Amino acid sequence: MRMRSPAGGGRDLREFSFEEEAPGQEVCAVERRVLLETLASKLPPGTISFLSKLKSITEQGPDGTLLELEDGRQVLAKIVIGCDGVNSPIARWMGFSEPQYVGHMVFRGLTEYADGQPFDPKVNYIYGRGVRAGFVPVSPTKVYWFICFNRQSPGPKITDPAALKSEALDLVRGWPSDLLAVMGSTPEGAVVRTPLVDRWLWPGLAPRAASRGGGVVLAGDAWHPMTPNLGQGACCALEDAVVLARHLAGAGAVAGAGDVGEAMRGYEAERWARVFPLTARAGLVGALVQWENAAVCAARDGVVIPRLVRLGPFLEHTNFECGLLEPAAAASP
Repeated sequence: MRMRSPAGGGRDLREFSFEEEAPGQEVCAVERRVLLETLASKLPPGTISFLSKLKSITEQGPDGTLLELEDGRQVLAKIVIGCDGVNSPIARWMGFSEPQYVGHMVFRGLTEYADGQPFDPKVNYIYGRGVRAGFVPVSPTKVYWFICFNRQSPGPKITDPAALKSEALDLVRGWPSDLLAVMGSTPEGAVVRTPLVDRWLWPGLAPRAASRGGGVVLAGDAWHPMTPNLGQGACCALEDAVVLARHLAGAGAVAGAGDVGEAMRGYEAERWARVFPLTARAGLVGALVQWENAAVCAARDGVVIPRLVRLGPFLEHTNFECGLLEPAAAASP
């Protein structure tokens, strides 16, 4: 990891290897498209029905839950897993509040180099005043970059790709040339701008439960949206999947028997203890690294990052073992 300030075209604050700072740790940057295609490739053909937007959801008692799609189709399901992201209509139906804007926006982009990207395998961070940026290779030919900046409200949505890219470049004019080169090589259609939001699942405050009625359960950002400051959002969703599958299989729910509600409540209890602290920690880290005060930023650049920050404790949350899934037993004839 290389950490810099934007001053003087990129003054180095600190550089280190993960293995030296935190033995056993590694950073693996994966393009989301590749991850999704890899997971989907393990399913039988035709399993996924694309463009299936949910219109309504209705409990049908012991028969299950009825999903009505916008194209008119209806699906009666014994188990509904709402892993439909931060704006989940299923979470809304269950009574969850909308995720809260945290005061930061983020630009993200993906740059492709047909002849191979020129960067070393490093996570590059640049810290300014109320603005931070970074980039990291995600494959031999692609580099991901981001800019996170303070803004009182998200403001109107920008749909013009050229205007989006221009606004992103305006935020970091005069910053290190390697960041600007990556951004400049990004196609306009490959730049997005989104508000950062989260939802803290406070103990004792309703709703917190991930399940409803014994047949509907939430996973991933639909249940516990968090800011990306710890790099754990997608990781937690994958953990959710493993833990939920294990609870459902253990209850015999997958084979069509057993107590589905009990399995879902077990999943909820196990995962809440993991995701609530991470959501809170990610939000607090974001607030700290988005400082605008000149004196505070000077102390960060001159003392905190070069001398005080230790990677091992900061990455302790990644030392989590969600367990493995056993192959499903064959159903009895």
